[in-house]
Amino acid sequence: MLGFGIIIPILPIFTKELGAQDYQIGLIAMIYPIMNFFFAPLWGTLSDRYGRRPIIMLSVFITGVAYLVFAQVDALSVLFLSRLLSGIGSANISVAQAYITDVTTPDERTKKLGLLGAAFGIGFIIGPTLGGFLKSVSTPGQVDWVGYVTATMSLANLTLAYFLLPESIKKKRSDAPYNFKVVTGIVMELKKPSIRELLLINFIFIASFMLMQLSSSLMWKEIDGLNDKQIGYVFAFVGLVTVIVQGALVGRLVKWIGERKMLTLGIFFMISGLVILPLVGESLFIPFELMGLALVALANGCLMPSITSLISKYSDPKDVGQVLGVNQSFGSVARAMGMGISGFLYGIDFHLPFFVGAILMAISIWLVNIFSKLPTPSV
Repeated sequence: MLGFGIIIPILPIFTKELGAQDYQIGLIAMIYPIMNFFFAPLWGTLSDRYGRRPIIMLSVFITGVAYLVFAQVDALSVLFLSRLLSGIGSANISVAQAYITDVTTPDERTKKLGLLGAAFGIGFIIGPTLGGFLKSVSTPGQVDWVGYVTATMSLANLTLAYFLLPESIKKKRSDAPYNFKVVTGIVMELKKPSIRELLLINFIFIASFMLMQLSSSLMWKEIDGLNDKQIGYVFAFVGLVTVIVQGALVGRLVKWIGERKMLTLGIFFMISGLVILPLVGESLFIPFELMGLALVALANGCLMPSITSLISKYSDPKDVGQVLGVNQSFGSVARAMGMGISGFLYGIDFHLPFFVGAILMAISIWLVNIFSKLPTPSV
């Protein structure tokens, strides 16, 4: 998550420095979630068959190789290759989520999955500031130090996994099929009541989030006049709020209002944040832009752990890795769509990515209403 936090804030700006047009920025960014789409269910199924530990280690190794390639980027084609490999390696989030479901009870699952979100927030506290610094000391026109440092982090991660991470599956599924039919898997899960609504809500949220995320860096630099270091500080603020929300508030919210009501609350937080962000302007950036970002972080804290936990509760226990892999894969389609459309919309008017995201989130209110009328999980 720290490596992700280092790369993401500087990626749109660096892509533009390499000569990309606004629409090309989105297309370059799309390759990452497209690889997630194909590999997330495969990693999930392989983890059901061979165990979570070896799949986590293999995927972390691939991510490290991707960062080494990133260190050599001097053209859009090399950047494309780096993001392709990174998308393959980082498709392991579903395996990490499945690991957590292996070692937690249903009652504590949402809280523990919230801690995974808090780890994401910590990465965003340290990552953007560190990324801005590493970019500034890299060779002009390159990001070599960014790549070398993140590759070193992956090596440290691999070492920690080897020595400290025990296997979480007591009985591996030797009969688990190799899931290469990604589209078939998504269609199959979309036919299941409750899981279908959760997958669609997750899809809309991720697409809206990516519309916002890819456009924010460009808007803050080109419209609000922030420099690379200041943009890093803004992303660090998002990370701080995410840590507070997912590390401290999610568990309390689940006990207070339950996972289903958290879905509705998260949607309204997201709509409010998206509407605020492009309207603030440079003079009112503090505190109102930060307020909008805090609302987005609150939305993420309410939606992501709740959706993941509910999906795991509705799934057959022996297929949790596979279903969460499908969820991540379907979410990757949303990331690709959000990223691809974001650059195009931003090129028309910088307000559009945010407003389109808010409209999409409004649609998900209908899905939550359907989901609330369905039976509760049996576990």
